[in-house]
Amino acid sequence: MNTSQKSKEDKEDSYTRRDFLLTASIGGFSLLNTFKSGDIRSHSPVKTNVLRPPGAVCEDIFLSKCIRCGRCVEVCPYRAIKPLDIRYGVYAGSPLIHVLDIPCYLCMKCVHICPTGTLRPVAMKDVRMGLAVIDKHTCITWKGEALCRTCYNVCPFKEKAIHLDELRPVVDERYCTGCGICAHGCPVTNKEGLKGINIRPIYAFKSQR
Repeated sequence: MNTSQKSKEDKEDSYTRRDFLLTASIGGFSLLNTFKSGDIRSHSPVKTNVLRPPGAVCEDIFLSKCIRCGRCVEVCPYRAIKPLDIRYGVYAGSPLIHVLDIPCYLCMKCVHICPTGTLRPVAMKDVRMGLAVIDKHTCITWKGEALCRTCYNVCPFKEKAIHLDELRPVVDERYCTGCGICAHGCPVTNKEGLKGINIRPIYAFKSQR
């Protein structure tokens, strides 16, 4: 690595830390009002294919535990974890993974570096970021238009999280981690911007994970 390239990377890293320090100091009063009004659930940025990192506590308490330190962002080798910017108000600085851009590859580095327990240490097989759900009206295999097994091929837990039934993919919720690798790999996108298989954040608002 040459000097100019290293300097550029150091500069990018410093911007990440600076941005987190900035956003961490924003929105304290708004955060209090949000908790009081019960708007955490309705305004959460977590949605289909947009998830918290592995081991995240339920969304109802995520903001009160996450200090926006940026360590999970910095440690992620795939740069899958991104901080929300200042436009997101009380959620600014908190980490999200947009699995259609870069999914979680379950390296599990973030859960061991989180200083507040917002991301709890869990084994890779026990991660439940969400649940992969096949849209049978979009999936070309289920529609009978072509034989595609991309989601099956890329799944890190194939034959467990995803298996084939008469050559059609089927998700077993007992083993699906919600990592998003299947959704990211799916070659089909419908007019709403969703894939033939998508990650639903069904665990994000449950008090027990």
